Amino acid sequence: MIEYNLGEVEMRFCHIIWNHEPLSSGQLVTLAKGELLWKKSTTYTILRKLCEKGILQNTNGAVTTLISKNEYIAMQSEKFIEEKFCGSLPSFLTSFATRKKLSKNEIAEIQQLINSHKEV
Repeated sequence: MIEYNLGEVEMRFCHIIWNHEPLSSGQLVTLAKGELLWKKSTTYTILRKLCEKGILQNTNGAVTTLISKNEYIAMQSEKFIEEKFCGSLPSFLTSFATRKKLSKNEIAEIQQLINSHKEV
């Protein structure tokens, strides 16, 4: 699996694309100027770099993502749990629950998730 690691500015840029895709490169320049205060050259430089990383694609001036926002977040979550909790989801949940009490709704959602992923 390719490891994607975006900095804060790259994340903000990708959020623009995730929220508006597909969009033309011209629309992206306009949005980046409005939201990030970027010049056209900066937008195209970052776009090119993220295309080289395999996160975005720019085909005939149409910009889209190659991985969804949810896929990216899932990969970062897996990486965090692997690095900080030796890959143990129960250790992560135990650590999390010692600082923040889970609501009944959160417990029900987690239980439903567990039930839907049980091995038969």
